[in-house]
Amino acid sequence: MIEVVGLAKNYGKVNAVKGIDFVVNPGEIFGLIGPDGAGKTTTFSILSGVIEATAGRVSILGKPPREIRLEIGYLTQKFSLYADLSIWENLQYSAGLRQVPQPIFNQRAKQLLQWVGLEKYPNRLARELSGGMKQKLALCCALIFSPKILLLDEATTGVDPVSRREFWDLLATVADTGVTIVVATPYLDEAERCNRICLIYEGIIQQTGTLQQLRDSLGLTRLELRSSQLSRAEQVLQSFSNIVDMQSWGDRLDILVRSNTEQQKNIETLLKQNEITFEPIFPQEPTLENVFVSSLRAQGIDPNFIHFPYMQSALQERGVAIGAYDLDKNFGDFQAVKKVNLEIKYGEIFGLLGANGAGKTTTIKMLCGLLPSSSGTMSLAGEQKNLYRQSIRKKIGYMSQKFTLYDDLSIQENLEFYCGVYQVPFNLRKSKIQWVLETCGLIGQENRMTSTLPGGWKQRVAFGASVMHEPDILFLDEPTSGVDPLARRQFWRLIRDFADRGTAVLVTTHYLEEAESCHRMAFMAGGAIVAQGTPSQIKQSQPGQLFQLKVSNLQQGSNLLKEKFAPWRVAIFGESIHLVLDQPTIELPRLEKIIELKSIREIPFSLEDAFIGIIERAQL
Repeated sequence: MIEVVGLAKNYGKVNAVKGIDFVVNPGEIFGLIGPDGAGKTTTFSILSGVIEATAGRVSILGKPPREIRLEIGYLTQKFSLYADLSIWENLQYSAGLRQVPQPIFNQRAKQLLQWVGLEKYPNRLARELSGGMKQKLALCCALIFSPKILLLDEATTGVDPVSRREFWDLLATVADTGVTIVVATPYLDEAERCNRICLIYEGIIQQTGTLQQLRDSLGLTRLELRSSQLSRAEQVLQSFSNIVDMQSWGDRLDILVRSNTEQQKNIETLLKQNEITFEPIFPQEPTLENVFVSSLRAQGIDPNFIHFPYMQSALQERGVAIGAYDLDKNFGDFQAVKKVNLEIKYGEIFGLLGANGAGKTTTIKMLCGLLPSSSGTMSLAGEQKNLYRQSIRKKIGYMSQKFTLYDDLSIQENLEFYCGVYQVPFNLRKSKIQWVLETCGLIGQENRMTSTLPGGWKQRVAFGASVMHEPDILFLDEPTSGVDPLARRQFWRLIRDFADRGTAVLVTTHYLEEAESCHRMAFMAGGAIVAQGTPSQIKQSQPGQLFQLKVSNLQQGSNLLKEKFAPWRVAIFGESIHLVLDQPTIELPRLEKIIELKSIREIPFSLEDAFIGIIERAQL
């Protein structure tokens, strides 16, 4: 379907893509995965016929991209819909561009909207849709003319886990109809659902293969360590030379080693010698993120962690930094936030999680003084009255979901502007700006216009801008949206560093594995808090049991299970299926009549499984 040979693209002296080759087969989902600035969007723009290549050959259905554009559906990273048009009008416009006859359009539009659950809202404006609904509509617009090839450039960035899972189920169904899909995504758990995966960075393809082939090429085993003394265990294991990589995920450590049995025994012995209690260690196959990070490190693309240049002493306060008590917010007749109660202490990382439209951003805007509440009380930095005065705002750092930087200013100008807004002393501004540039890998590019930065790099600069004044309270609204795994690790190491010095951090994220790094969290649904506690408490409180199923045909097995169980209970994870059962003694015998099982075992709830279960049960 697609053949790429020696493809290169230069923008002046910048070589964005450097002679890449790959082939995409009919009906497969092909993942193009890489860090920010790797050349993914440039490649998609060439494949779609939007821009011309500098060198090389691209053949789609045997023709150059510009001659075959009517056969290609394309969801861009930033723009796919017209905000001031309704759902139906966006579909009509896309169909008109592709010369779809009106009778065929009417039939197909109704089918597609019913398929994605938007048939009840044909007249709703696109700007009034949640993130997940927008992406479903964009997918419908791309499918309205029955394309043979579908290009998706980070289509689920910023979309909540429930909608992301639904979106990928839709993609699998589309692929089953014979459509060939090429996709880029920063969520590597999503990429594990691709038939083949291509790793690209610095404009060069490094590896291509199935998930299993990429795992096998790593030659490593992943050990999951769970312990009530996780921080101490991590410190002890830092000195263990046979560990290739180690990462904290809230209530567990993921440890990559070269040999399974021998190294596992050595690790267990070391932990026992240091009197660290731990649960049985489970060896697992490496994840795609393990492959991705290891590949980048082998290329020397692992950025050094640069400590923040603190000028203030660590905070000694340990009381309540942020408080919300029966907080409500109404927009006309619509109640966006309903009786929210939260307390976040100094030195605590608190996660506020929920589906798009759940009320998270509205809550944050009220708490940091950007939006008045309809009722209820708030406390900020120990104060309850006149929370909008300058003396309190100086203690707050805020990174918004959509707008922190000015696109028509350079990186340097943006950082200087925020130094002024946050009243950073003049003698400290140079060192603070230098830290941001070094942390983001943008030394020498400070005069680059912010609008030209890839989304992940822009997020890094925005984070730096929000912390230069060393805030006592930090609000981060989806700070790692669209950021690659290595940069995400840097983000969270910095967040933990600030918290260790006493900063209270309130963060929202759709990447639930990183949310496990929060000390406590709350789940929101329909404007209300529906669960609250530590990550372990939330997972352990889940009703029912979670099972991992291995089947011969993953998509077919998933489809069959969804016919017998509520769809939210079934999810594809890599090369297995997760199934939530409330009454396993009754329901398990039914499985053998539904699908042919290779294996089945009970596993602990992941935070994503818990999140989706809580949100779905709250809506029943």
